[in-house]
Amino acid sequence: MDEEYILATYLLKGEKDLYKKAQGIAVGLTVGTWTELPSEKKESMAQHLGKVVDVVPLPEEEGKQPVGKITIAYPIVNVTPDLPSILTTVFGKLSLDGSIKLLDLHIPDSLLSQFPGPRFGIQGVRDLLQMKDRPLLMSIFKQCIGLSLDELEEEYRKQIEGGVDLVKDDEIFFADGKAPAIERVKRFEALNRQREERTGRKALYAVNLTGPVNEMVDRAKRLVEAGASGLLLNVFVYGLDILHRLASDPDIPVPILAHPAFAGAIYASPEHGVSSSLLLGKFLRLAGADIVLYPSPYGSVAMPKEESLSVADRLRRPYGNIKPSLPAPSAGIHPGLVPVLIRDFGPDLVINAGGGIHGHPQGSTAGGRAFLDAISAIMAGYSLREAAARSVKLSLAIEKWGVVEG
Repeated sequence: MDEEYILATYLLKGEKDLYKKAQGIAVGLTVGTWTELPSEKKESMAQHLGKVVDVVPLPEEEGKQPVGKITIAYPIVNVTPDLPSILTTVFGKLSLDGSIKLLDLHIPDSLLSQFPGPRFGIQGVRDLLQMKDRPLLMSIFKQCIGLSLDELEEEYRKQIEGGVDLVKDDEIFFADGKAPAIERVKRFEALNRQREERTGRKALYAVNLTGPVNEMVDRAKRLVEAGASGLLLNVFVYGLDILHRLASDPDIPVPILAHPAFAGAIYASPEHGVSSSLLLGKFLRLAGADIVLYPSPYGSVAMPKEESLSVADRLRRPYGNIKPSLPAPSAGIHPGLVPVLIRDFGPDLVINAGGGIHGHPQGSTAGGRAFLDAISAIMAGYSLREAAARSVKLSLAIEKWGVVEG
């Protein structure tokens, strides 16, 4: 198939005649009807007609409905260079049509080149932080709602004194009347500058970008003008196109962190929605996320390991002109998980922790240092047990949470 088509691959269940179903989709989601058209009309409409590329019946289990994969080609002349246009074309009303899941989407280079992708990507974020090769460490505000600006400032200070590279707001931080986002940015970025002057190490603060959709780009610009060094966006409740617009705006030159809130409603079903690797990997990278948070295979909100690794692969593998994004496998992360995180995901990741930092017996600052001691040990080829013999903070973390070997 040439580069004038978008290729969409679906998993179907309960269809005995896969080819007939595929033909119906190819026509129905493009020109609407075909066989009834007169010859002269067919000639003018041919460039808009979808095509069946592949039909693959899968082995049936006894007593269960037939399953298969189909791939449909959609002409790029039917869409505009944005995800709302593409997703409506390939899976809009089709998502309502029984047991069908969008597994993958190939976008040709001619269309791909019109998407922003991450402004910074992996190397750009590393350059900002002047951190070459180890995994990055991020801390989450786990208590934020209802706290005063002074209280939050003290919590932020504790986190960056622990040595973390990034701190992000909790994604549920909307009601911020006691500590408006602009004021948080001013206070926290001042602390970041003080730390850099004292230690030579940078830190980034990802402030939660909220508000009416039609105001979000302007709000982002005001936050950047106030000194914001990063933005957190709940992409799937606000929309992929908002991420696209933020990432492509030259007046918003800061990394964007994509939070997966609501994504489970889209990818979790085995028969409906969009595959996790496509939704959290390809789409978020395409739309411009520099760092993507999503469930790890190990923590409190776990994603199957194969899926979680597949998301990371989609974020980092070569993909046209689009820069790679940093995966941040999250939820229930503590220092005892550092060995398996680095083993499974490699060094180009963000280790993202909330309770694993704040729950340390000696507090948040010690929690960050325990993580850094764990990261340094694994990157140097030592075990956590060996490192804990030299680090009281890591030893206390291991005593509380243990070490995950598997």
